[in-house]
Parts: sequence; C-alpha cells; structure tokens
Amino acid sequence: MSDAPITYAAAGVDVEAGDRAVELMKAAVARASRPEVVGGLGGFAGLFDASALQGMTRPVLATSTDGVGTKVAIAQAMDQHDTIGFDLVGMVVDDIVVSGAEPLFMTDYIACGKVVPERIAAIVGGIARACEQAGTALVGGETAEHPGLLGAEEYDVAGAATGVVEHDEILGPQRVAHGDVVLALASSGLHANGFSLVRRVIASAGWTLDREVAEFGQSLGAELLNPTRVYAADLLALIRDPGVRAAGGIHALSHVTGGGLAANLARVLPAGSLARLDRGTWTPAAVFTTIGALGKVPLADLERTLNMGVGFVAVLPAEAADAAIGVLAARGVVAWPLGEVGPAGDLVAGVDVVQGAKGVDGGAVQLLGSYRP
Repeated sequence: MSDAPITYAAAGVDVEAGDRAVELMKAAVARASRPEVVGGLGGFAGLFDASALQGMTRPVLATSTDGVGTKVAIAQAMDQHDTIGFDLVGMVVDDIVVSGAEPLFMTDYIACGKVVPERIAAIVGGIARACEQAGTALVGGETAEHPGLLGAEEYDVAGAATGVVEHDEILGPQRVAHGDVVLALASSGLHANGFSLVRRVIASAGWTLDREVAEFGQSLGAELLNPTRVYAADLLALIRDPGVRAAGGIHALSHVTGGGLAANLARVLPAGSLARLDRGTWTPAAVFTTIGALGKVPLADLERTLNMGVGFVAVLPAEAADAAIGVLAARGVVAWPLGEVGPAGDLVAGVDVVQGAKGVDGGAVQLLGSYRP
C-alpha cells in the first residue's frame, strides 16, 4: 500500500478540465436563449420566468427526456462530436411538439470517462445550435466524469425539456377524424434510432466507417452521422399558420422514432380507426436500402426499426393538406400525402396490421404496396 495521498485527480476526475470545458461552451450556450431566461450559465438550476403563462387560459406543461442511443459510438469512432447534439435535441424537443406544445427550455447531461474540454464543448455546442434552431433555451446541464466506468474516449448524452400548450389546443387522437390525410415529412437520414441494428450489419459485412459509398456520395461514417432533423420550429409554424388553421388545422402529429412509422402513427390515432399508408408515395434514401440489403434484414424488421425516410407525420383534414405542404416547402421541409384515416373495417386482407404500440390502445396502421424505386 502506498503512503502517497490520493487526490480526486489521482482517482481520475479533473475538476479543472470541467471548468475549461464550461469556458469553451459559454458563447454557444449564450446564443441558445430566450427572453424568459433568468441568470446565466453556472447556477445550480436553470431559471425561466414563467410569468408569460399568466396570459394563457389553461396552460398545460409538457415534458420529455431522451438520449441518442448507440449513435454516440459512431461519433466516438469518427472523433466528430459537433453534430450529436442535434440528435439529442431532436429526440427530446420534437416529442414535446407532438402534443402541440412549444418547447421552452432544455437541460443536458453528459457522462464521460475523461473530460476533454474541447470534446465536451463540441458536444454542447451542437446541443446549443440545435436549441437555437428550435427556439428552445438551453438553461443548464451537467458533465460528469466516470473513470473506471467509462473508457477515456467514451461518453453518453441525455437531455430533458419542458414546453407549454393551451389545454384546448392539445393535439392528439381526440381530434382525428375519418377522412383525415396523413402527411409525411422527410427525414434527414437515420436520425438517432436503430443504430444497434445498423452497427451490427456493418460489422458483419466488414465495412469500415471510412469506406466511400457511391450511393451515399460520402463515406459510410459521414452518412451515419448525418444529424437528426430538428422539426420543432417548422411544426410550430405549421400549427400556427392561418391558412392551415382556416382549413381545419393540424389534428395530430407523430414523431417517427423507435418502433418505426406504423407503430408511432398508431399511438396518435383513436381506437376504431385505421390509417392506410402507401409505400409507393416515396423512395427511401440509399442508406435504408443499403443497410437492408447488406444485412439481409427482413422488410418488417427494417420498418419497425428505422424511419425509412419519414421523420414525422401530420394528420389533418384533406382540405388543409395543400396549404400544409406549402408551409413546409417554404421552410425547406419536403412533405407529401402518405395515406388517409378511415374506419377499422377498411382493413386490407393479408396485410400486417400494427396496433397498440408502446402500451397505447390507439388506432391501427397498414403499410401497403412497394416502395417507389
């Protein structure tokens, strides 16, 4: 046994490195703010002035928390850490918008084996930029050094956010009606779901992340790191658009994450309803078909694991569909009619039905036909 004193640094925790990381991220975090934020970075808690809610009739708070799963392994292997924050913010704030709520503020948590200030600042910088894009304040966070639990190059990220919506404007199954159109919003790629499958497929095939893939127009690693599209600001603009509202407004939204398109749409449909979706309305990006072919992944498994090119869906009256597509196009989001909602008795025989996803006894969804080449 050594007689030398054991310090926190000797145990593997560098407090000074954490302080340097905070200094490096300050400017980015300052830009991810809102007028309601009270105080600055470094407090024990983030403060947000809620007095604006007094002007609301019946404000309902919405909250969500998530991480980015094993996509962090790709960022670590590529030594590229400035985009994973978009994945985190997208997974968290876009879940809040599903209810029609505006995401107000967010906090993050980073656990790592060793604090490398530049790496932590890159991660938080990405989170801050994504929050800025979403109109959400980044009011605080925590970086924890866990030597012996995580390797020196390893980290994981998580976050939580809070939003608000008027009770009478909450979106969901209670608004959906037979005859409503299901609108698809294009994804930016894999987003942050299904990476355990993706990583298993590429490892089995012996592909390396620096492999140039002609179908992608870039390396495999660069394609896998394409950041999640953050839809929050676009969806709030869609919800609030006068033309869309005049035509009946948005009835429901669904974030296509783990479980895939059908399962996540089923969660926001009323019991007794059926959405029939046409695969022939779009062509999945090359990354989806490549992963499927490379791993001989059954189509059903692909569709319940990956978003297949549809990152969000909106359910709305048929009369509002064209206006909604126009609003989204003006904001750079490609959208198209994917199918429609009808009674449960409209089931197409011999086609799989998805219902009751994630404990929600909602509607049913069928995916019909084949993808467009």
